[in-house]
Amino acid sequence: MNFYLGCAIWSYKDWVGELYPPKSKSQDFLNLYSRRFTTVEGNTTFYAVPSQATIEKWRGQTPPGFKFCPKLNRQITHQGLLSPRIPDALSFLSRMSGLGDRLGTIFIQLPPSYSPEYLKDLTEFLTACSQSGLSLALEVRHLDWFQTAHGDRLNSLLANLNLARVLLDTRPIYNCPGDPQTGSRRRKPQVPLQPIVTGNVGFIRLITHPNPQYNSYLEQWANQVSDWLTQGKTIYFFVHCPQESRSPSTAKYFHSLIEKRIPSLSLPWNQISHSTQLSLF
Repeated sequence: MNFYLGCAIWSYKDWVGELYPPKSKSQDFLNLYSRRFTTVEGNTTFYAVPSQATIEKWRGQTPPGFKFCPKLNRQITHQGLLSPRIPDALSFLSRMSGLGDRLGTIFIQLPPSYSPEYLKDLTEFLTACSQSGLSLALEVRHLDWFQTAHGDRLNSLLANLNLARVLLDTRPIYNCPGDPQTGSRRRKPQVPLQPIVTGNVGFIRLITHPNPQYNSYLEQWANQVSDWLTQGKTIYFFVHCPQESRSPSTAKYFHSLIEKRIPSLSLPWNQISHSTQLSLF
């Protein structure tokens, strides 16, 4: 089944000695990560478009079956209307296609200021991008997109283009006492969760709490993801955390929940017997 599990990043030095073997070098992080998980969010592409040489290096450092899910660059998505930036978007998509079979779903994250009043602009933009033939997903953050009428129109547009709707679940960091980001403002928006797969791909971003007791939503997601997988959907599931040191163990625990429901699903990490293993909670 097409189930891809991972974190938001791969280059995190505090994972050395836990996710990565002791004394691992930063230049080896991507290769080590890709031998444990099956996908990663490409947040780095949101800030800078990588060179073709970098794209080829990423591809060469990862095994067959691994998938990158790059985020569309912010100079395209966070500068007002989208339709004037279609040429830039198509150029970005072309660059990412250099990943070949390592390319998963590219996701387009819109700012909270981009409301349903721009539906015509969004339709033109997504229609043009969909003609690339690449797998795409859209994340909206303006709260009006979650109202029934606007949400239905958006879901219909995505379904017609066979694009995924990114499901951002921030419940663990809001349905808890205090702030898991140790006093800072919560950086992820509190948007309603409406579990839906609008195309062949499901794309979930779960913002977990550093304290496992507030992550009971993992069981709910395991049931939902298992259902979608048995329906033949391709699912990307990403585990974030305000304290990223917790993300790998939470992701591995989530995989154990999926494996209970679908025993045939394995994680590359499980085949690494000689490395330090993070404990499950």
